[in-house]
Amino acid sequence: MAEVSDQAEREEAASKLFSGRVQFLLSAPQLKFLPEPTVPEIAFCGRSNVGKSSLLNALTGRKAIARASVTPGRTQELNFFEVGEPTQFRLVDMPGYGFAKAPVKVVDKWKQLVRDYLRGRQVLNRTLVLVDARHGLKDVDREMMRMLDESAASYRIVLTKADKVKASELEATAAKVAEEARKHPAAFPVLHITSSEKGMGIAELRAAVLADAAL
Repeated sequence: MAEVSDQAEREEAASKLFSGRVQFLLSAPQLKFLPEPTVPEIAFCGRSNVGKSSLLNALTGRKAIARASVTPGRTQELNFFEVGEPTQFRLVDMPGYGFAKAPVKVVDKWKQLVRDYLRGRQVLNRTLVLVDARHGLKDVDREMMRMLDESAASYRIVLTKADKVKASELEATAAKVAEEARKHPAAFPVLHITSSEKGMGIAELRAAVLADAAL
């Protein structure tokens, strides 16, 4: 019972924090434009159209803190958002990977930016890797997970759009993803299952982000 009570308290504290100040800070197309590393950062990454913007909006309780787009690969820079007054931590929206409608040179430039950020950012406490629950892990997700492993950047896997699949299929996909994640040294053991549209798993993920920011 104490554990349930503690979780409820964590979720309430996270909800209160996210209902306060959440503000866009800047976009960084190159490392030299990164903000000063003065507070912890939690990064979000995922395949194009995985629902990253929608999840950020759901977490922060805003309708358009991160602009959702039907055009894959719209986020081409690292976008920073400050949380709290004064700022307690930042959320970092990373470029989508996979089916970006962009020239190869541009995609390679994004990859280099992400890789350099992951390897060199001392205040990066955790990365959230978003995976579409309808499809499970794709090769591009595995490539991202390997990049995180090699960068020794700890990450959580978050299944998105969980309301779009049947409960039995969701359970099977979650088990498969969790099993594969256990083979990755930098992967956090807890799998998060979410639906931005239905609010599923959002309170738990908020609490996890707050805990990660406090590490």
